[in-house]
Amino acid sequence: MKRIRLSVALLMLVAGGWAFNTSTSSGSPEIPAGWPSPVFDFRQHPLQKEKIFLGRLLFYDPILSRDSSISCASCHSPYNAFAHTDHALSHGIGDSIGRRNAPALQLLAWQPAFMWDGRFLSLDEQSLFPITHPGEMGQDLETLVWKLQRSPLYRRLSYAAYGDSILEKKKMQESIRQFLLTLMPTETRYDSIIRKQQTFTAQEQNGYRLFRQHCNSCHQEPLFSNFHFERNGLLTDPKLNDLGRAEITGENEDTHRFKVPSLRNIRYTYPYMHDGRFRTLREVITHYTLIAGTESMKGTPLENPLVLTDQERTDLMAFLHCLNDTKFIFDPSLGFPREQLH
Repeated sequence: MKRIRLSVALLMLVAGGWAFNTSTSSGSPEIPAGWPSPVFDFRQHPLQKEKIFLGRLLFYDPILSRDSSISCASCHSPYNAFAHTDHALSHGIGDSIGRRNAPALQLLAWQPAFMWDGRFLSLDEQSLFPITHPGEMGQDLETLVWKLQRSPLYRRLSYAAYGDSILEKKKMQESIRQFLLTLMPTETRYDSIIRKQQTFTAQEQNGYRLFRQHCNSCHQEPLFSNFHFERNGLLTDPKLNDLGRAEITGENEDTHRFKVPSLRNIRYTYPYMHDGRFRTLREVITHYTLIAGTESMKGTPLENPLVLTDQERTDLMAFLHCLNDTKFIFDPSLGFPREQLH
């Protein structure tokens, strides 16, 4: 997302008036039947569309980075379920390269902790980390607030959302959080089948059976994650030396434990694993068949051998592709808000 796009939009706003509807509506997103209650308390922090819109614009604006070269969307593309596919590890300003793969931003209202190692317990903390991290966006918050205050667009959006034009840090955090909480892929083929609107093919049905037998302990329905921290059996990359959850807790038991990602939109969120080492689902499935039942997996959900024929692996992948929500991926209301800025 180039900075010029927002500059042109701003000129159009100033010249032609502000087209965004400022009427207020508050509340919580619609939760599908059968889903667990979110961890996030929408009663205490209801969603408001003016705040969502402000957070959405901030998410796509490279002004958040020190040199205005990258935005949140640079690593979390809506076309990849708000993950990234161009490279295994996240990239930052000045061509810096991070230690981990950019995770998909979806179903955040159900997650008690954020990042691969769970270092943050709130979305407000999580959203500031990449903005201020020197290897990611490298932005000083006081400078960022100053930059935003210089923008007539952001002053007007702040007034619409909060009743005053001063877009301070807490308002910026809340707005980004509100947008992130709307990222809910709920219209997959699997969901339609659960609602009895469609039926599995024979291949998908067998894949579903295999999934429930071998995968469901970590990737629990209907979110397809328990959002716990588990060992995935990968050898540590000596260059990254990533110890996972143990870097936060200091406990040996947490060494090489990483948060279990949701399998929703699995087609779009490659490369897979915390370091992005696998490009295909078949590679991931093969990895788990190789490490399941080994000494390193004792005491984990993979302590027993996992034997799958080639056909069973194909059937399992057929089911996993039932978890993709193309409506979510191509939803214009989640992309750069060009329609409201014209």
